[in-house]
Amino acid sequence: MTAPSNVIVFRPRPSLHGLRRPGTLIRAAREGQASWKRDRDLARLLRSDGCPAPGAVLPRLRAEEDLQNDLRVTRAAEYDLKRHVALMIAILAEMRAAIAACPPCPVAAAR
Repeated sequence: MTAPSNVIVFRPRPSLHGLRRPGTLIRAAREGQASWKRDRDLARLLRSDGCPAPGAVLPRLRAEEDLQNDLRVTRAAEYDLKRHVALMIAILAEMRAAIAACPPCPVAAAR
């Protein structure tokens, strides 16, 4: 008989709570998922040589996307629609990668 563990492991959930964006932007990001290649696109988007572990870069992506959204809302001349869509694609892809990389919850697997 094994002793029950007092550690509960939860799979990460998408944290788009409070992230309200125009439907056109979200649809463009969903469509862009088909051509997303993590090694190529994430490194280019982050302007780095390599890719971090899945999900590790989500806070940075969210912060950059939030800046782009502020520029969009204020109608600033510096707003870059292509970068905003690319950031949204990356956020969606990284959330999926983080969920896929996390081991399944033992309780859910036992059902």
